[in-house]
Amino acid sequence: MKPLEGQVAVVAGATRGGGRGIARMLGEAGATVYCAGRSSRARPNTSDHHYAGRPETIEETAELVDAAGGRGIAARVDFNVESEVAGLFKRVGREQRRLDVLVNVLTGRAVADWKPFWKLDPRAGREAVEGWVWPHVSSCRHAVPLMLKGGRGLIVEVVEQDRLGYHGQFFFDLFETTLKRLAFALAEELAPHGVSAVAVTPGFMRTEAILEGFGATEANWREVAETNPRARGYGFAGSETPCFVGRAVAALAADPDLPSKSGGLYSSWGLSDEYGFADIDGARPHAGRYFAEHFPHIFARRPNIAFDWTLTRHPETPAAARKRPAGAGRRDANGAAETPARKRRAPRKTSAASPHGGVNSTRSGA
Repeated sequence: MKPLEGQVAVVAGATRGGGRGIARMLGEAGATVYCAGRSSRARPNTSDHHYAGRPETIEETAELVDAAGGRGIAARVDFNVESEVAGLFKRVGREQRRLDVLVNVLTGRAVADWKPFWKLDPRAGREAVEGWVWPHVSSCRHAVPLMLKGGRGLIVEVVEQDRLGYHGQFFFDLFETTLKRLAFALAEELAPHGVSAVAVTPGFMRTEAILEGFGATEANWREVAETNPRARGYGFAGSETPCFVGRAVAALAADPDLPSKSGGLYSSWGLSDEYGFADIDGARPHAGRYFAEHFPHIFARRPNIAFDWTLTRHPETPAAARKRPAGAGRRDANGAAETPARKRRAPRKTSAASPHGGVNSTRSGA
């Protein structure tokens, strides 16, 4: 029996890139996967997203899920439209009566302006933050009630970098850090109900758009990584397929000790080390190690300040947390703590992440 046989997943942003790879590998593990996105054979994506107009479709992704051994169901959804998001999860509830896994691989407009904060357009920045964050919030809001009915579930936010350091541009940092915090906040609220939430970063993925941009294929990408100066400059030799992070998500979903990981921030390569899975080509890429070695000017760079935001694991387990007295951590009308409670923090992963996890290239599944 496959590890996720009988389980139901929704991949929000499954048209291409990391979303397609995750959908495929959830199918490989036996899941029924709703492949949701805006690019459909029947109704193309006509938005201003930078990947609108590309040839990939949700129907193709669903067929790849079938071929991998699962059941793929194409669902045309614009996650910027709340009624469509609500309709998707009503459909899942009606057709499946359960939801075990939600993966958000939703992206907004590409970050194109890397000026200092005081030179950026605040209106464009606000649009970027809302465009990147709100579809994730909406997706989670409508998925969670279905998970609560089953008393279990996993929410995965696919993000950039497996750490909380500065992301290089003010608004980019705001929305990426917010998505990580979204997973953390959901993990805290949902722990007593058996639902887990994590953030996961891929490395530099060989998506359809990246391969096309470098003039490469899966058959010759290693040669291109050495001979194409632009590919070499981006660290293409340290890349992974979108299925690598897909196997990471599938491994998490199948882990019987999943609640102990809830609230954490993980990487595809770190989870590969932990669970022992390989990429679909048999390789074991490790973006953290590769980029730290080959791009030390980026990954060994000292920040301009004396502080760094980090994640640490709280010694108290989620199971123990559920035994707290009712009201623990709450405050009365005067703001005083009703009962003493320590904050539960997520585990820290120390590997550096690829700078190419998705903001302009690899993560999108529009």
